[in-house]
Amino acid sequence: MKKIPIEIGKRYEMEIYDLSHDGLGIANFDGFLVFVKDALPSERVIAEINRVKKNYAHAQTVTKIKVATNRIAPLCELFASCGGCQMQHLDYLSQLKFKKALIGRNMQKFAQLENPPIADVIGMENPWRYRNKTQIPFGTNKQNQLVAGFYKNRSHEIIEMPACHIQSEIADEIIAEIKKLVVEFKIAPYHEATHTGILRQVIIRVGFKTKQIMVIFVTKVPDLPHKEALCQRLITKFPMIKSIISNVNSQVTNVIFGSKLTTIYGEAEIIDELGGLKFLISARSFYQVNPRQTEILYKLVVDYANLSADEVVFDAYCGIGTITLFLARVAKQVYGVEIVCDAISNAIANARINDIHNVNFEVGKAEIVIPRLISDGIIPDVIVVDPPRKGCDVALLTAIITAKPSRVVYVSCDSATLARDVKILETGGYSLKALQPVDMFAQTSHVECVALMSRKN
Repeated sequence: MKKIPIEIGKRYEMEIYDLSHDGLGIANFDGFLVFVKDALPSERVIAEINRVKKNYAHAQTVTKIKVATNRIAPLCELFASCGGCQMQHLDYLSQLKFKKALIGRNMQKFAQLENPPIADVIGMENPWRYRNKTQIPFGTNKQNQLVAGFYKNRSHEIIEMPACHIQSEIADEIIAEIKKLVVEFKIAPYHEATHTGILRQVIIRVGFKTKQIMVIFVTKVPDLPHKEALCQRLITKFPMIKSIISNVNSQVTNVIFGSKLTTIYGEAEIIDELGGLKFLISARSFYQVNPRQTEILYKLVVDYANLSADEVVFDAYCGIGTITLFLARVAKQVYGVEIVCDAISNAIANARINDIHNVNFEVGKAEIVIPRLISDGIIPDVIVVDPPRKGCDVALLTAIITAKPSRVVYVSCDSATLARDVKILETGGYSLKALQPVDMFAQTSHVECVALMSRKN
């Protein structure tokens, strides 16, 4: 067995040749793989080793001997410690090039495609302040003082955050006000280690077009203390708040939401608009976090589907029906399938408020519902999937292959699982015709893709 050439706590000079999927510099030190924080390709650094595994290690840059020409100063002063962004130190054009290269590597590795048809990433005109959802944990520091912000990279330690440059300014202002009120009303923040305290999380959802705002308090106890006074103070200062929700999560868990939701002010949902359509957004709704790019993304889905007025579409993982309703404007009929019951309730309401009638929504697993729809004689011309990061269930991919739609449009937030699923569909008689990345998550290492697959002749 080859000896590991490095030790924890020691410093080594390294040449960085690439970036990992999570934005870490990659070095090859005496044949051993090292992932280096705050290091970019073409840089030579002195790095201190802080973690060693059998086949790789992690390190932190201590000194930069040679600096990359595309390195820039991060806008956020918390960038070095916060785990929210990974790429603020890389100029934006280089971020887009990195994301395209990452997709290419994943397609070669997991789909075995040497020359996949990947277009240049569609970037943002202004890659800041784009998020419409803010999720802030509350806790205490070592001095037992209130902290609210983001988790430190690779830890459960909360970093105090006065502002976040990828979130909306109004969300920052509301969080700052809530911090003051929590102190004033003596509402104890949650302490993860001892499972004590009251306030665990605050989530802010902002309607990009409508400016309507929802505030969600996640507490350990069944009742939010001083909730009437808290609500009154918030809506007086921020009259655009249309909904305040209380959620109870009494479990020892990293899962954010508990099962019980109560509307303590206003409505249970807010409304936003995308592409001329209105959408009801509830506390648990999945709704793309970057509305500026979402309209581009959904237009791509419709373009790739290339529907005629007599074609039928299945929309798997349809959520609250966003993509479904975009498709319904050009298709004969669209069937949306989603496992989350509340999301389907929102989807039905969204179809109603947009006066769209050529849609059907069903609750259930797509891999079960879609074969049943087919057995009932409903044959899809196109299937659209927008799965979570883990990708499609194999049973769903099998159902798609069995259904034999002429086109499959795959929306993905993880190009590695997309590539894995593309390989399965390729084996099942489809070929990848186009792959368009869209930068939905500027300043981070994540990227969204829309892939078009067509049946082979």
